Amino acid sequence: MRLLVLGGTRFVGRAVVDHALALGVEVTLFNRGQSAPGLYPQLETVIGDRTVDVDALAGRRFDLVVDCAGYGPGVVAISADALRDSVDRYVFVSSVSVYADQSVPPVEGAAVLDDDSYGGRKAACEQVVQHCYGDRALIARPGLIVGPHDWTDRFAYWPRRFRRPGPVLAPGDPADPAQFVDVRDLAAFLVGATADGAHNVVGSPMPMADLLAACRAATGGDHEIRWVSTMDLLAAGVDPWMGVPLWIGDPRWRAANLVDGSRARAAGLTTRPVAETIDAVLAGDRGPRNGREPLSAEDERRLLGG
Repeated sequence: MRLLVLGGTRFVGRAVVDHALALGVEVTLFNRGQSAPGLYPQLETVIGDRTVDVDALAGRRFDLVVDCAGYGPGVVAISADALRDSVDRYVFVSSVSVYADQSVPPVEGAAVLDDDSYGGRKAACEQVVQHCYGDRALIARPGLIVGPHDWTDRFAYWPRRFRRPGPVLAPGDPADPAQFVDVRDLAAFLVGATADGAHNVVGSPMPMADLLAACRAATGGDHEIRWVSTMDLLAAGVDPWMGVPLWIGDPRWRAANLVDGSRARAAGLTTRPVAETIDAVLAGDRGPRNGREPLSAEDERRLLGG
């Protein structure tokens, strides 16, 4: 297989490249050479700015292109149009944020957004790719992506938190669902799936209590876990989106962690145990981004009442 990766040196793209190389796939990267240049010295990197053109790829043929860095329909149209006759399959990494109604469990075929939000732009990108490639297009809609080289602290906060002493604030209710996909499992699906159309590439929902218990077990701690209800968190002025990692306090998004991933599983998606993801995150952890946890120790103590 000859694989072209648009991007390929940050998070999802890096996992795609690593998985493809493990399979012996011939990989070519197309990027600006600005994020982690030299990460793959053994690979051909074609330098270019996809927001302008992909002319540097003219005359090349690939079996598969994975587009993991397309955020605007105009930009995606440049690569989709230019590569239409040069690649057999176009795989576009979208998002479950495309769904217009997040108050019910999102499933493929449900209405998508048509606005200038992140989800709306991703939905417009999907339409560009599907228009160009038809049944040669795979649209992957992951939710929260976690695992090695994640540049956010949304997931890493929790195993890291259990490395510090003191009672742990747990948001909402123990039964509230958490849902995510390990970036390595997503990458395997992107490279290996032969299906077409939209697929929700998500793991199975798990109770937040089970996730926190797995983080505690991975660090060998015996921390007390104290649950603070969503109502109390909102009353305390906590941001309903970013105030506590993995917690969503917006009732309009109450089903955002109940996405139906059965279609992707039928098409070959497999997901690893959460303990493997936690271990990988801990092994590569370099501390919080910008040196500050999304929920500081001071704020945690305040919300727990001292």
